[in-house]
This record gives sequence, C-alpha cells and structure tokens, in this order.
Amino acid sequence: MFKTTTCAFAAAAAMAMTGQAATAAAHSELTVGYFLEWPMPFLAAKADGSYDEALGMTVNWVSFDTGTAMSAAMASGDVQLSVSQGVPPFVVAASGGQDIQVVDVAVSYSDNDNCVVSANLEIDKESADELAGKKVAVPLGTAAHYGFLRQMDHFGVPLDSLTVVDMAPAEGAVALGQGDVDFACGWGGALARMKEYGNVLLTGAEKEELGILVFDVTSAPASYVAENGDVVAQFLKVTADANAAWNDTQSDEMLEVIAEQSGMDVEATRNSLSTFTFPSIDAQLSDAWLGSNAASFMKGVADVFVEAGSIDSALDDYTGTVNTGPLMQAQGM
Repeated sequence: MFKTTTCAFAAAAAMAMTGQAATAAAHSELTVGYFLEWPMPFLAAKADGSYDEALGMTVNWVSFDTGTAMSAAMASGDVQLSVSQGVPPFVVAASGGQDIQVVDVAVSYSDNDNCVVSANLEIDKESADELAGKKVAVPLGTAAHYGFLRQMDHFGVPLDSLTVVDMAPAEGAVALGQGDVDFACGWGGALARMKEYGNVLLTGAEKEELGILVFDVTSAPASYVAENGDVVAQFLKVTADANAAWNDTQSDEMLEVIAEQSGMDVEATRNSLSTFTFPSIDAQLSDAWLGSNAASFMKGVADVFVEAGSIDSALDDYTGTVNTGPLMQAQGM
C-alpha cells in the first residue's frame, strides 16, 4: 500500500494530462487551487478582489485537502494555478510524467509541517526507535510525507516495520485523537490539533539542520504558462504585493481578513503566520531559491521517494520544471 498508493496517483495524473487542453474559459476566467486552514497574505487580495481587478477576469477559488489532489486537478484542466502546493507532491507529479512547472516560492515553513507522536507512548527524539511496529497516518506524496521519510531515516526506524495509512492531515488529527493511530503527520490547523494529543520529535530548526527543508510553491501546467504567461505574471505580482504588505505591517486588519478567509480564528492564524516566511520576488529569483537550489532540492526529494519505494523513478534533472519567466516579468511590473 505504501508504494502502490502514491505510484497509482502519479500514473493517474500522467494519464490525465490530455485534459489540460480543455480550458475553454481560460481567457475569461481563472481557477486557482488553495488550502483552507493555511493562512497566507494572498487571501487578503482574494477577499478584496485584487486578483480579478488586476487580471481583468473572474478568478474562481477551489480548496483542496492535499497537494496531490491539486496535481490531479491541474492535470485534468480543472485548475490552472495552485497556490502553496508542497514540493513533494509537485515532485511526485513531475516524476510521473505530468508537465507541470513551479512559478514561484509561496511560503517557507519548517515549524508548520511535522509528525506528532501520541502522548500516551511517551516517545521523544531520544527514544524514537520505539516507533518501530507502530501505526502512522501520513498524507502520501506531500511535504509531510517527505518529512516523515527523512525523520524515520534519521532515527533508524525501518519503514517496513510501520503500518502507514494514507490520510489527509485533518483525518490524521482525528485518528490520533481517537487513538486509532500512534502518530500522525500534517500541517496547519490539523497539525495544531495533533499537538493537543502528543509531541513532535524534532523542531523546525532541528529539521533544517538535517537538511529537511519545507516550502511550498505556486505551480501550473506548463502548457497554461506557455500560453498565458502575462496572466501568470500578473497573478504573481498581486501575490507578491500582498506578501510585501504583510511583511511590512502585519496589521490586525489584514490578519482578521486572512483568518476569515482561511477558516481559522484570529489567534490560531497569528500563531501559524508566525512560523511562515514569505520571500520577496528578488529573493525567490536568487540562487538560494529558484535560481539554483530549488531544482537541486527537488532532485533530492525525488531520490528519497525512489529509495523509499514511493515512486518508480526520478527525473535526471528538475531544472526544466522551474519556470522563472513569469516571476521575472512580475519583478518589472
């Protein structure tokens, strides 16, 4: 199950590529995927109509539970852009043959994606080897899945000793609370709920020291970017302006709008945002991000998934999956 579930998704996504051409309304409307309980500045621009005004078209917003579902929706042509898709689900799709591209770095967050062990087990990083034989809820093919694999490798817990159940974070939080699983992995509001029932093994800083980076991207079908580069650039410009406004002021007014749009209370939204970093366009285009490191990091993620048996093979190079053209255009707007 651990292997075939993710592989089956990748194959299905690749087969659905033929649906990408079915975007008849692309010139008058844009459909964008995003996550609820994942508070980001772009939600303020969503709320006040900034995207519709700047793009001169109706922008439809569709929420998803996982980045793998985003990939499938982009493959079928139902969604043209996905905001804050995790790098691992992007890598799974690209590795499976889906013609998909990264167009910006949406957010960096090492402390807002993690695995939580039930408090009843009294297991911490010093006794993590005791996780062998346990049951874990993991949203396969996501950033949480990648982090789970890397942490288990770090602690020397054999994957074949674990019962891995594919669950979206919200479902994993419920399962952990009910005692149906021993630990669970996820992000955002679901991660906060998981922490009510247990503890993390490694902090964000400790994960970064091990090279376990956690960041999301804005992604799109390559064919859509090629045909609608100006639209993508303008979308990224609105997003960058919202990020800059938040970075500069972090106003209570903006916080309240973001909270309402993400379906969270204000305090939970504030706590989540305190763990997020929103890099500027200049930073995103630097070697630290899309200029160089992003493609290398994706290759590393893919190799880990191959070694774990989660995907069949990796691309030789992921440079071609990063398209900085629209972001460079947005930089000059």
